[in-house]
Amino acid sequence: MKLRNVVLIIAIIILIDQALKVWIKTSYGFGQITNVMGLSWFKLYFIENEGMAWGWKFGGEWGKMILTLFRLAAVIFGTWYLGRIVKQKYSRGFIICAALIYAGALGNLIDSIFYGQLFSKSDWGVVASAFPAEGGYAGLFHGKVVDMLYFPIIKSNYPSWFPFIGGDEFEFFSPIFNIADASISIGVITLFVFQKRFFKKEDDEKPTPTVETSAEVSDKVQVG
Repeated sequence: MKLRNVVLIIAIIILIDQALKVWIKTSYGFGQITNVMGLSWFKLYFIENEGMAWGWKFGGEWGKMILTLFRLAAVIFGTWYLGRIVKQKYSRGFIICAALIYAGALGNLIDSIFYGQLFSKSDWGVVASAFPAEGGYAGLFHGKVVDMLYFPIIKSNYPSWFPFIGGDEFEFFSPIFNIADASISIGVITLFVFQKRFFKKEDDEKPTPTVETSAEVSDKVQVG
């Protein structure tokens, strides 16, 4: 697989991810929810993630800085690693999965580094603006990751006889995520499912060519 095709895949994912994030950030107030095409199981739900996946946090502002720097280091390593596996002709499927994971990490890194400076603060009923005259809501490397995709496909309650959680509300699928998160998940899951097929180089999958010769082979051997 050629490097320019890998770059194209990454660029398309980043473009879609950032376009949707910027539109949501400048069109929705924090916590605003709308149904997509009138579907109750597909919603746009604007929230912002201040820390790691699932909204975990650690260490306050310093923790946020460390997390962003860790993401930056991962993207720098990923840049080198992608170039290496393309050069060494790893399988197309493996390279595509690596590109999906890389694009997702880079998409969320852009939020973490720049969004605090580029946008004003989003709040309940308050829509943020881009490039505010008074400055952004946070410093460089302290931006929040924008999430908006929400698929509450099933909403019900656990049976009353369930220990501890009987009668509690049950929801599938509850996470709120973005295109970058989806790209990472698809890459990781596909890589896990097809790992035996992907961990090969293209050269290993090509049949070894046979060498033809016009020389006659004698069934007699002279020993001198």
